[in-house]
Amino acid sequence: MKTHFIIKRFLLGLALLASCDFGAFAKVVLPVLVSDGMVLQRNAPLTIWGKADPSEKVCVKFQKKQYKVTADENGKWAVTLPAMKAGGPYSMTINDIVLNDILVGDVFLCSGQSNMELPVNRVMDKYADEIEGYENTSVRYVKVPYSYDFSQQKEDIRPVTWRPMTTENVKDFSAICYFFSRLLEEKTNVPVGIINASWGGTPVEAWVSEKGLQNFPEYVHQKALYEDTELVSRITETERLHQQAWNKVLYKSDAGLHGVTPWYAEDYDDSDWEKVDMFSDNWAIRNGRPLNGVHWFRKDFFVPEDWSGKEAVLRLGCIVDADSVFVNGHFVGTVSYQYPPRIYKVPSKLLKKGKNQLTVRLFSYGGRPSFVKEKPYKLICDGKEVNLEGGWKHKIGTVMPPSPSSTAFHYTPVGLYNGMIYPLRHYTFKGVVWYQGESNVGRWSEYSSLLGALIADWRTLFKDETLPFYIIELADFLAPDDPGRAAWAELRKQQAKTARENTHVTLIKNSDTGEWNDIHPLDKKTAATRLVEAVIQNEK
Repeated sequence: MKTHFIIKRFLLGLALLASCDFGAFAKVVLPVLVSDGMVLQRNAPLTIWGKADPSEKVCVKFQKKQYKVTADENGKWAVTLPAMKAGGPYSMTINDIVLNDILVGDVFLCSGQSNMELPVNRVMDKYADEIEGYENTSVRYVKVPYSYDFSQQKEDIRPVTWRPMTTENVKDFSAICYFFSRLLEEKTNVPVGIINASWGGTPVEAWVSEKGLQNFPEYVHQKALYEDTELVSRITETERLHQQAWNKVLYKSDAGLHGVTPWYAEDYDDSDWEKVDMFSDNWAIRNGRPLNGVHWFRKDFFVPEDWSGKEAVLRLGCIVDADSVFVNGHFVGTVSYQYPPRIYKVPSKLLKKGKNQLTVRLFSYGGRPSFVKEKPYKLICDGKEVNLEGGWKHKIGTVMPPSPSSTAFHYTPVGLYNGMIYPLRHYTFKGVVWYQGESNVGRWSEYSSLLGALIADWRTLFKDETLPFYIIELADFLAPDDPGRAAWAELRKQQAKTARENTHVTLIKNSDTGEWNDIHPLDKKTAATRLVEAVIQNEK
């Protein structure tokens, strides 16, 4: 049966090729997004575009119709397909290229920073039962590869493929995009395509064109500095050498690595180490200043006899800033920055009956080192747990000045627009979902103006003055007594102001999903559910 289907598809492709009467086919080059598995926007005219030799003829066949065009003097060509109803899968033939498994449905551009980008594998603690085993191939997802440019607008994105929502793909989907696309398809029974152009930590001005920032000359001039590729190269190299030197001094001065017995060894004598509560400040601050460098922590823990020889999972919450972890003297894992949850597998050969030993080498780069409160700190095996909170033994390996800073060029105005948004200009979208603002909290007073500029800018790019925008409100963050909460509240007001002052812009409530101790709250389903409701409401 499968062979019969393949032969039938092959013959159909030949028939489509034969119907374009150009003789020898011109070789065409297609943009990355025009490929197998793509989703095209329903009920709207569509552009299919690409390149060929100048003056070459191109024939596009789709749904039993053909569209002919001649490439211009630069080899560029484009055809417009009429509005179509939802459906598929279909094939499309462009000269000698046959694209398969194409759906027509609703396509959304999702953009922003880390909460838009945060993958499904980071929220499995909360949603494993819902996600494991679920598949929906009517949902397709593309993550636009990272790219920025200060001197020109990119013609295309780097190679990537449309991926269906299958068990093998889903862990890398954006979590909020996952729930949004899944729930929307289930509600509407219409295929959904997600193009996710996001990058953690990026400010709003990085996603706006130079023309769009004309009322913000300081940002245009900031971008102009980095048009000088030699300057960028020198900054990058200088910062690399500075960081390399800092790392070298840190390693050479860390007493925990260079004694007769390293401090992570199972048989190391830590009897003279100070005893501390892991969540206290007394080990992290001296003379009112954070102790940056390396802190070592050790803790004995006991496991029952039936754990011996079994694999376990070690949960160490979140740690500021980075860590390397050892069980009974053996390395089990490392994380290089503060936000990801520490989840380390402990191989079956490491645990033994009775007393075991856990060592954490904690790196502090510049702020206050800490174990984040109200996160899981435990060892799990066969559904049972050993609590690792409370008292630990502590010793300083080395004290360092703050780690040298580096220039985040992808935070620079205009760069991400040129590299990740402009290349999408010919695609047709049902709407834009925007989840960003954390990196602009410190400059909240201008946010509404900047986001308004982005909305106008993108509507011009996509040639759609009424393109719907859905702004996801920032989740609540920081402890109730933290003075920094005020700026987060002001940024949320700016988001609401943007929705009020611009047409076809909807604010999606999300402040009630936050976690005071995590800038990346796990609850990505609540906002996605509200987003689905807003999209459906806008259809009425």
